[in-house]
Amino acid sequence: MTQAIAKLLVANRGEIAVRIIRAAQALGIPTVAACSAADVDSQAARMADEVYLLGPARADKSYLNVEALLGALNATGANAVHPGYGFLSENADFAEAVLAAGAIFVGPSPETIRRMGDKAQARRTAQAAGVPVVPGSPNELFDVESALRAAESVGYPLLIKASAGGGGRGIRLAEDARQLSEEFPRSQREAQAAFGNGAVYLERFIRRARHIEVQVLGDGQHAVHLFERECSLQRRRQKIFEEAPSPVLSQQQRETLCASAVRLAESLGYKGAGTLEYLYDEATGEFFFIEMNTRIQVEHPVSELITGIDLVQAMLRIAGGEPLGFTQSDIQLKGAALQMRLNAEDPARDFFPSPGLVETLVWPQGEGVRVDTHLYQGYRVPPYYDSLLAKLIVHGADRAEALARARMVVRQTTLSGMANTLSLHGELLEQPWLHRADFHTGTLETWLAERHGGGEA
Repeated sequence: MTQAIAKLLVANRGEIAVRIIRAAQALGIPTVAACSAADVDSQAARMADEVYLLGPARADKSYLNVEALLGALNATGANAVHPGYGFLSENADFAEAVLAAGAIFVGPSPETIRRMGDKAQARRTAQAAGVPVVPGSPNELFDVESALRAAESVGYPLLIKASAGGGGRGIRLAEDARQLSEEFPRSQREAQAAFGNGAVYLERFIRRARHIEVQVLGDGQHAVHLFERECSLQRRRQKIFEEAPSPVLSQQQRETLCASAVRLAESLGYKGAGTLEYLYDEATGEFFFIEMNTRIQVEHPVSELITGIDLVQAMLRIAGGEPLGFTQSDIQLKGAALQMRLNAEDPARDFFPSPGLVETLVWPQGEGVRVDTHLYQGYRVPPYYDSLLAKLIVHGADRAEALARARMVVRQTTLSGMANTLSLHGELLEQPWLHRADFHTGTLETWLAERHGGGEA
């Protein structure tokens, strides 16, 4: 017998907490906002049916505090947890603890999270499903001598990558054996500090790669894709500007790529929303799987807009025991969507964090315009967490219309009281290379450096 969601604990904050609460409300599910002391006056706390104070502002005392979150479940009578993204969303031990408490974890099984969270194991899983991976070391590496031997078959240049974790931490480039010997221990130290695991692996470096990812949705038996997203515009491996579908793929390439993602998801018995990330070598037309994110992603709205499917509602339905309710042939690609991340960072000061008071706030409106945010006028953005303030999202009949709407959205938006990246998007949207879709994962950083005549913006 399947357990239904009677009350949902939202174990996150910011815009994703607001997004989850809205989805739950649409399904008639009561919500509990699990908040730190810094977020008791947040938009999520205002919207939820109940608020539970987890602890002090520090994430390790609140949003990363498993005991506090389990205490929230017990105290509020919630029988399900949605972890959002970041924090504990890809923590298999947390998912296991939620299940052990007799509650529903809105996401895949702990086994799947563990399997795909280990990058080396994820590569082996992809290979077993017939999904191509970037040439790399087959196993985790712990010493320089093993790395040098593995590099002989991988080939230079190569990347040293943390086996556990993501977000660009622990990644180092080695052009030759000398550089590998120097960078390997540094990568290990970064990985150990960030993830508590110093294991790394090697992966061939593709100089002009595009970062293209596929959104999948599974109910444990069947999986479907919601097409692909182009996420190549990144700064320090953090995405800035995303779009769907990718403007450079042929229909045949799209079908081949997305079919490989579904194949891998079904081989896992995947349950919930997930994203498979690939590198695309435009010079050769090859795709290589790099990792899977076993959670909802920041950029999920562009996939929703081109398919008409609410991913967060789908996650809640699946977690409550419902089957997918549609097949691949029911999902049609409609138009193009773009997302601009608006962060509390100062582009003129090397993107220095700039939280503060929201003094004036005007969001854009109109056909094909969506804003996902947790801001309201008079809200003070706390300095303790991620700098994401809002996601400005547009949809158009085609990419040209979406780009035109994006420019309009930037002009219509007003946010004062703190430095932010709105003007950066205005500049970005004027670049001919963006309109030509002539870019790769290194393009944005090059442009940022050039526009300020040397040092990065």
